[in-house]
Amino acid sequence: MATPDVRPVGDLPDAIGKTVARELQLAGVDSLTKVSLHTEKELLALHGVGPKALRILAEALVERNLGFRQE
Repeated sequence: MATPDVRPVGDLPDAIGKTVARELQLAGVDSLTKVSLHTEKELLALHGVGPKALRILAEALVERNLGFRQE
């Protein structure tokens, strides 16, 4: 079964992929501001979120003068 494409999700970059976008949305993370409330470890625990998605999110956060929450 194909993964439904829920993009765009808030201001999250489309480059993260449809699986990551869907899983973030299901977790209530629908903006870069909400991404910044989580650690990288917390996000990696979500289905489909891997190093590539984290890199894309990190780049988008930097552009907004944000970053991941530190442990």
